[in-house]
Parts: sequence; C-alpha cells; structure tokens
Amino acid sequence: MGMLNNLADLIKVKKDKMTILVLGLNNSGKSTILNHFKKPNEQSAIMVPTVGFLVEQFYTMGVSIKAMDMSGATRYRNLWEHQFKNCQGIIYVIDSSDRMRFGKKSIECNCVVVTSFTLGLPVVVKDELDLVLQHPDLCNRTVPILFYGNKSDLEDSLSNVKIAAALGLDNIKDKPWHICSSNAISGEGLDEGVQWLVQQIRFAVLSHRKGSKSKHSSKINK
Repeated sequence: MGMLNNLADLIKVKKDKMTILVLGLNNSGKSTILNHFKKPNEQSAIMVPTVGFLVEQFYTMGVSIKAMDMSGATRYRNLWEHQFKNCQGIIYVIDSSDRMRFGKKSIECNCVVVTSFTLGLPVVVKDELDLVLQHPDLCNRTVPILFYGNKSDLEDSLSNVKIAAALGLDNIKDKPWHICSSNAISGEGLDEGVQWLVQQIRFAVLSHRKGSKSKHSSKINK
C-alpha cells in the first residue's frame, strides 16, 4: 500500500500546477529563456525588455508551469518581493559575461582570496540575491533555486565555479540549489535546469504532504 500511495502522490504532483519566479538583472536573458519553453507557434521572434512583470505559461514533464517573468530593471525590482509568498521555485538568471558593473567585495575561492573585480562579476547580482534569500517570505522556506549562468557561449563568460564562489552559493544551507551554464538563444542547458527544478518542487510537495523534511541538494554543473 505504501508504494501505491507514493505512486498516487506522484501522479497528483504531476497534474499540479507550479508557480515559479524568474529573477535576475535586466538583459540577463530571462524572457528569452522562457520563450524557449513555449510552443513553436507561441514563441516571439523579437524580444523586448519586460516592463514590470509578465505571466507566462508553458508545459514540461507533464506539469503546467506558471512563470512570473519579473523585470530586472532597477525601478521594477521592488516588485519581486510581492511574488515571493506564492512561488514554489525560483529561476535566477545571471549574465555570465557581464563585466561592466563591478564591486569590491572579497570572497574565497579554493582558499585564494579574490575580489569581484578579479572575477568580473557585478556585485549588484549578489546584493539582489542576498535580498531575495533574506526576505521573510522566503528565508524560512525550502524553495528550490535554479541558477542559469546564461550567455555561456560568449568568450568572456565566467565559469559556474567562479559564479558560485562570487555569489556565495555554498552558504545557502536551507534551500536546494543548482547552477548550470545556459545559452538562451540555442537552448543549451535550459531543459536540464528546468527538469531539476520541477523534480525539486515535486519532492518538496511530497515531503510537505508527509510532514517530513526534504533533503537539501546543491550542485554546480561545470
């Protein structure tokens, strides 16, 4: 009976709708990534900057995904927190080639102290991520976070290891997270990432129903 109950729970989860937030700075590739998951006849040929936020819908792994595409422009980032309470998962998109907006925060990477100048990663990315992680509507919840190191095809893009070190992802202990390289134009890495996110949300739902804590996992896809 236990196996049958587990199977029934999985079937229910598969039929459930999932709500995810898509966060990241402007021009990181959020809307282009979501465009990849739409049906061919629903895809946009030209991408324009998101104003405020957009609600997108797509299907994958037998699940209906409601994706909140949140603008990364400075004047719209205050809208992010209004969606935290109802989200089941987060996609945080990082432009791995962005070397324009630098900061002075030091981090440790493989026992060597380096700065964000060395890594070429805009400190604002970490600042915004920290605000997300520390928000009351998220800090006590095991919401899985998928990080896309987007634009990985560009010559000056940073590796996932350096991105993870710069953002201090190893310090995230209360949430499962995963980072993978992606190319929003070609679609490379996108399916793998969303598959991980959907599986983590399923595990979280099942664990909640059974009243047990789910295992936190973290992974850097090099």
